[in-house]
Formats: sequence, structure tokens, C-alpha cells
Amino acid sequence: MRGVERVDQGYIASQPPNTDYSEAVIVHFNPKEISLETLIEVHLYTHSATATHSLRKNYRSAIYFFSEQQQESAQKALHVLQDDFADPLIIQVLPYRAFRCSDPRHVNYYSTDPERPYCQRYIEPKLQLLQNKFKDGLKNRKESG
Repeated sequence: MRGVERVDQGYIASQPPNTDYSEAVIVHFNPKEISLETLIEVHLYTHSATATHSLRKNYRSAIYFFSEQQQESAQKALHVLQDDFADPLIIQVLPYRAFRCSDPRHVNYYSTDPERPYCQRYIEPKLQLLQNKFKDGLKNRKESG
């Protein structure tokens, strides 16, 4: 997405009761080029934003904030975007507390072998959705380079 400068892949922890590390990314972005609200919308459409399941402890459905302004913006965006979904959004808005990076072998998993069954089944449909729903905000190959 235009305005996304870097994405750190790893595990994040919040305050109690969410102190266990959960898979997450930290998106570094330029708010003059892409809004937090747009990033949240992308997240909702590429994530199981309404599904509860037994693995939620390891795969928490959350947006982590770094400031009170981000917290307020995230809560407002979720309220507005709820209308786009038939079922209630289960996304939590939680304070950031700690982060640790993924093992380097797991970083950029799709780009290292996009033909893997997992990539084809889960990642490819999300990329197609991004290309269809958010095409005006996508970087072209030169910008991604």
C-alpha cells in the first residue's frame, strides 16, 4: 500500500489479560499518504474480523495503539466499518507493550515460495482482495522496489 514504509513481522504483547505474545505485525506508515483508518479497513478485509475460535489466544484479533489518538481513531474506524459486516467485529483495541521479531525463516513467507499450499489457500486470496478492493492505494512495482 502506498504510504506503508515497513512492516515488522513477529509477536506482540499488551497489558493484562493480554500479556501472552500473539502473532502480529507492526505497520510503519506515513499518515500523510495513508490513514490509520485505511490500514484498519485493509486489516478487517484480510483477517477473520468476525470469527471467534479456539486459537484466539495465539492469534488475537486486535489493533494495537501507540498513542491515545491512535486508540480513538481505531475505535471510531471500527464503529464506522462495522456496517460493512453482517456479524459483529471481534477486533480488540489494545495498548502496545512489547514486540519480538519472527524467526527470519518465517519472514516474507509468501515471497520465498508463493506456490506453497498455505500460500495458495490463504495468502493468494487476500492479495487478490487487496488488488480488487484497494487497487488505487497499491504501490506499483517501481514503488515497491
